[in-house]
Amino acid sequence: MDDKPEKSGKVKKEENLVSFIYQCVVIIVGVFLIRSLLIEPFNIPSGSMIPTLQIGDFVAVSKYSYGYSRYSFPFSLPLFEGRVMGSQPHRGDVVVFRYTQDTSIDYIKRVIGLPGDHIRMEDGNLFINDHEVTRDSLGHYEVKDERGRLLSGIRYREHLPASSGDSLVTHEILKMREDDDANNTQEYVVPSGCLFMMGDDRDDSSDSRFQGGRETGKCAAPAGNDFLKASDHDLGFVPMENLVGKAQRVMFSMDLKHPAWAFWYWPVEVRWGRTFHGIN
Repeated sequence: MDDKPEKSGKVKKEENLVSFIYQCVVIIVGVFLIRSLLIEPFNIPSGSMIPTLQIGDFVAVSKYSYGYSRYSFPFSLPLFEGRVMGSQPHRGDVVVFRYTQDTSIDYIKRVIGLPGDHIRMEDGNLFINDHEVTRDSLGHYEVKDERGRLLSGIRYREHLPASSGDSLVTHEILKMREDDDANNTQEYVVPSGCLFMMGDDRDDSSDSRFQGGRETGKCAAPAGNDFLKASDHDLGFVPMENLVGKAQRVMFSMDLKHPAWAFWYWPVEVRWGRTFHGIN
């Protein structure tokens, strides 16, 4: 008689443990699927996309926009080659992708050149397929980057030409100079299956203008495209397989002037005006 309550208690504890484990597995699988197939959050740690994205922005990236590759999944699981349900980005999209020299690192840039496009910089002006991209001055702009350096220049509203099935893309860029090598380049012809990426902070971005000749595969820089070959930040052309997703919206943003552990500063560091801010 005395054993029954004890056995009943043991059974109940075992059932509770099994239920707890089951709930944990469901949550883990749910998070895995959401991050792999739908939306994944990313933090912006550098200033290469200023003024569009600020250091401390937390952005929502849609994983389904361009289909799926191994880089869509946590740990880059090699489940298949290429892309499944793949589609080509539009010119002007802001995308997260894997760095060409180290695919464990996420980059975020703007799509400037699509396969077959001819891209060049001339005296700081962007040319796509021999047409100069128009821009309107918005006046002086300055901000500090992740290393505390002052970025000071002119903010422009740039008008990228439409790609197939899309409309003109208007967004902001920062220009600090016009006469260095990165502002006077050779012409780049984007290979099939590849993209030409640039940062909106045009003079402080390691992007597709920098091609060191170490790239391999179908997106390798052609002979002669050894621009800044000594740099360890060369991006080169980006394979479409490296795409992770499209940056859709700034969910929230923090100024990050104080250490992350100083939680009492958190309320005053939130940039409330950037909460749920759309990304153009």
